[in-house]
Amino acid sequence: MKDRMIYHPPFPKNYADEFLVLEKGKGSWVWDRSGKRYLDFSSGIAVNALGHGRIDLARVAYRQMKKLTHVSNLFTTEPALQLASRLVATGERLGGPAFAAVHFGNSGTEANEAAIKYTRVYALRTRGEGHHKLLSFTGAFHGRTIGALSLTPTEKYQKPYHPLLPGVETASFNNLNDLDRLDASYAAVFLEPLQGEGGLDQITPEFAAKLQEICHKHDILIVADEIQCGLGRTGTFFASEQLGLVPDIVTLAKPLAGGLPLSATLIPAKVNNIVHVGDHGTTFGGGPVTTAVAGKVLDIILNQDFLAEVTQKAQFFTEQLNRLQASNPSVRAVKGLGLLRGLALNLPQGSSLLSQILSDAQEEGLLLLRAGTDVLRLAPPLTVTTKELSQGCALLEKVLKKNLA
Repeated sequence: MKDRMIYHPPFPKNYADEFLVLEKGKGSWVWDRSGKRYLDFSSGIAVNALGHGRIDLARVAYRQMKKLTHVSNLFTTEPALQLASRLVATGERLGGPAFAAVHFGNSGTEANEAAIKYTRVYALRTRGEGHHKLLSFTGAFHGRTIGALSLTPTEKYQKPYHPLLPGVETASFNNLNDLDRLDASYAAVFLEPLQGEGGLDQITPEFAAKLQEICHKHDILIVADEIQCGLGRTGTFFASEQLGLVPDIVTLAKPLAGGLPLSATLIPAKVNNIVHVGDHGTTFGGGPVTTAVAGKVLDIILNQDFLAEVTQKAQFFTEQLNRLQASNPSVRAVKGLGLLRGLALNLPQGSSLLSQILSDAQEEGLLLLRAGTDVLRLAPPLTVTTKELSQGCALLEKVLKKNLA
């Protein structure tokens, strides 16, 4: 029988030096190459929102690949046109007008890079030079490419790559007073309505209201990074719908194409109207296979019955996590929304216990994520059953008692 782990694989050293080697998946479960089964509460970092082994998505991809796999953006295809039309219409869910256009890319960081370019070109062509500054917030994670990394104020990610993009500032998340710095010199504000890696904190209604008031006054664009929290994960299509935020631009990725690489940057008419041919582009973004699969994903996620089921399962999950907190004093708080949740733990400063908990959970057959230094992140598939949620919480409780008793 093959060892389920591989050590020192031929990958760059920016990754770990050991990996669990996964071989197949079905629903909320994955199997390693030794045959051991794991309950997946990581979902490929919130990518596999519809679970593993989806025959319906595979059929769509197979049919499209037989017809046309790639055309570049010198041309377009019916799947891309149909998906774009459906995505721009989602703006009405936010209480505003439909979006005017969608730029397709391949990943979340590409979606945010596109948003950086669109917001800066909008400020330049409507207000002139000197109005290019960008603001993001503590705890944010917007990506690894230089522009998105500049908006991600985590020292361990940024430090090796200085100098970063100029004109980027950081404010304290949910700090009303920190918004007073905003003036006409800013092109855009980037934020996650529900932070992922930052610890599952969400914007407050007061923060959303003040942010929108100031940004509207100065024509500063609000960019909602819904790459992890969007597309049904909180029980609504956008997390912003629940949090009182009406952004100008929304970025989407992770689950959009059911595990295939696809991102979308949704822009309003006032931005699209000042964009010129050649301002931005991509070779692979919006290809026929990924957009065809994404169309099937939207068929499922945009169904109100599906979103209602996510909400019901989220309520059950919350009850389970609250019980777990009540029985374990080391759990400081239950955080997050919908099926993107976090357990904030009381850990000693500089402790490696979070890594140990993740490792022990894996040994018990449960795959989890971290969010910062003291928060366990749980992102099961949106198709998870209540039985599986109970199983996961039972395994988690066992691991926490072992490490934090």
